[in-house]
Amino acid sequence: MDIVVKGRNVEVPDHYRVHVAEKLAKIERYDHKLIRVDVELFHERNPRQSDTCQRVEITCVSRGPVIRAEACTNDFYSALDAAIAKLDTRLRRAADRRRVHRGRHAPLSVAAATADLPVAELAAPSGATATAVAERVEEPADEYDDQPWHIARAKVHPAEPMTVDDALFQMELVGHDFYLFHDKETGRPSVVYRRHAYDYGIISLDI
Repeated sequence: MDIVVKGRNVEVPDHYRVHVAEKLAKIERYDHKLIRVDVELFHERNPRQSDTCQRVEITCVSRGPVIRAEACTNDFYSALDAAIAKLDTRLRRAADRRRVHRGRHAPLSVAAATADLPVAELAAPSGATATAVAERVEEPADEYDDQPWHIARAKVHPAEPMTVDDALFQMELVGHDFYLFHDKETGRPSVVYRRHAYDYGIISLDI
């Protein structure tokens, strides 16, 4: 398993990279097919956000679904600990779901799989769309430069058909508020999203 640590608006010292590797060493017990773990550090320069100025995002890439977690605190060490705690929960959920499928039992519904997750974690905003293993991150086109709004990042990921329940489960694994997917039953591009606590919604395009 490769661990890649990088910073945005911050330089990552070698001793912190060693600390990250030590902290992440135990997560392979949930998934022995992990290929890579990306750890990205962000520093918010706004002094009004000093309590949450350091953000750590962790992305696990394996042969299965991408699993993400992030946390913001006033230092990178506690942010890493908080992100790993969330990641640990989501990796355990994915491992439990794999065991259910191998046992040929009916798959867990999203409501059952996330029933004992803290409401605060389920409602945490992330502001990004979920990503598949083979996602491609692109630089925004220059044509947007003269617009009043700014596109900071563009992502493209494969549209493998899946059920609504699978899409909801994937959304929970990456900790996002919505998930774009190709509906296996209707063939439509669709988005599932979180409304209130355990309440979800779905939007589909009629094309």
